[in-house]
Amino acid sequence: MSAPDIAALQETRNFMTLTQLSFAQKVANHWTPERVRKVTSGKKYIVDPVAGGELLRVLGLLNSDASMPADSVRKYAQINHMVSLLEPTIKSLSERFAEVRILDCGCGNSYLTLLLAWCFKNVWKKPAAIVGIDTRKDVIAKSATRARELGLDGILQFETVSVEEYANRRKQIESQDERKSSRPHFVVALHACDTATDDALALAFEERADAFAAAPCCQAELAGHWRRMSAENFKNAFSVIIHSPELRRDSCSTFTDAMRVLLARGSGYEVTTTEFVPSNHTPKNRLISGVRRGNFLESALVEYAEMAKALGAGIRLSERLPADAAEKLNQKILR
Repeated sequence: MSAPDIAALQETRNFMTLTQLSFAQKVANHWTPERVRKVTSGKKYIVDPVAGGELLRVLGLLNSDASMPADSVRKYAQINHMVSLLEPTIKSLSERFAEVRILDCGCGNSYLTLLLAWCFKNVWKKPAAIVGIDTRKDVIAKSATRARELGLDGILQFETVSVEEYANRRKQIESQDERKSSRPHFVVALHACDTATDDALALAFEERADAFAAAPCCQAELAGHWRRMSAENFKNAFSVIIHSPELRRDSCSTFTDAMRVLLARGSGYEVTTTEFVPSNHTPKNRLISGVRRGNFLESALVEYAEMAKALGAGIRLSERLPADAAEKLNQKILR
């Protein structure tokens, strides 16, 4: 880099620092204890408007005068609730590993990715290496810019790549030691649509990630199978659901996630499901969380095979299981 380029970069950084200092003063002036209580409802949030003012500004949740628009209050509550749900797992991983490696699959606008990086640096004060991946170049570029603005680019990396491509690239690493030393400890997928969630879970299983968290949306795969079955006048115990678009849409979400839970349990994970956003905010609010215990429940694979047979179709995740779990599942199906 030439001397003029270095000078220009330093000038930009100095300007950003002055801007941040100016905004920090606005935050300090605006956020009185009363105003904080109003947006937090008196709860202790991990990211409060004072300490996290610059973060919230970059995420678009604070105005230029440091005030929070009324339509941002709900989003502010949601992101704090999500971080609080993930915090126990993250703290546990921080106790086990010198540096926690996290992979955010389908990171989108990177609200969660930036939040976690900010919390590692400012709240938990633990080392971390976080990678966010998405197929959209524009959101990846925007996320990288935000990370630099917040001084988080030393923790965060972003890549324009699909989950499936990223997983295939990981499989090409010949050295098992290298692959093990770079594997993600925690895989999250809170924005991955439809079968991209299955790809993220398959990656977590294959990499033997210590934990995963997924918030599935747009579960269209099973719905597509059922729509074709309906056109063929298919008959079974679920015919009343299969032939009703309204029932089909709602039921597919539940059955798809139930099968994901079973396959995760069969792949060595202790799995729970919980509501991560109050149901009055959004209908898509199921969080599937798993912690690797090494207890491969063959009974869960049996349940999956029976459920897939009863429903007339399985899900993409079953085709992407690690070799050991896939072999056991095939044995259950062929039995």
